[in-house]
Amino acid sequence: MAREFSAGYPSAAPSELRRQHRKKLLLYGVAFVIFLTGIIVLLSTTVLRIRTPQFQLRSATVDAFNSTINVQGTSFPEKNNTTTPSFNARIKAVLAVQNTNYGPYKYEKSTIYFFFDGTPVGSAEIPGSKAGSRSTEIFNVAVSLADQAGNNSQLENYLTIGFLPLTSRSTLNGKVELIIKKKKTVNLDCAMDIDILDKDPFICQTYLVDRAATKLSRS
Repeated sequence: MAREFSAGYPSAAPSELRRQHRKKLLLYGVAFVIFLTGIIVLLSTTVLRIRTPQFQLRSATVDAFNSTINVQGTSFPEKNNTTTPSFNARIKAVLAVQNTNYGPYKYEKSTIYFFFDGTPVGSAEIPGSKAGSRSTEIFNVAVSLADQAGNNSQLENYLTIGFLPLTSRSTLNGKVELIIKKKKTVNLDCAMDIDILDKDPFICQTYLVDRAATKLSRS
């Protein structure tokens, strides 16, 4: 009986080894699936995640500013018989499209508008272009501003005080290209004060995601 047991034992060993081998393969397969799922989740929340780019008015330079207003018989800045307040200015604005995606953001041409008290006072064309992967596209636009509000009492008040509040708005329509193309629309909404009496830098507060403050200064 001892010989029969010894003779039958070796025949059971390969079966046990095969079972253990299959168990290891199954564990390796489960571990690989978990690892692959983790990689996909990581990529989808980092590299493959498509974020909305930011559109900013970084800075602007006032090349010229002129205004007229009748204050107790004397106009500002020079004597004039007019009683209608008015202004005109030339501004060079530095705009930026910040793209934090791992694919380029291609946007169509657009327009930036400037307003005083809700009334359009100037605009400039923004050419279509591309902000590369994880980069910032910076470009300049020249804007001519002129009062189109007519007899606006608010304009007279601000010119009398010595500063002019303006707002600017623009919208970019484009697509982020990252494996697939996804449409992304970004907006610019900026408020600025032009100090027409002081030569110190003007303040431009851009109301964006990061609400960054920028400077508006004379050349």
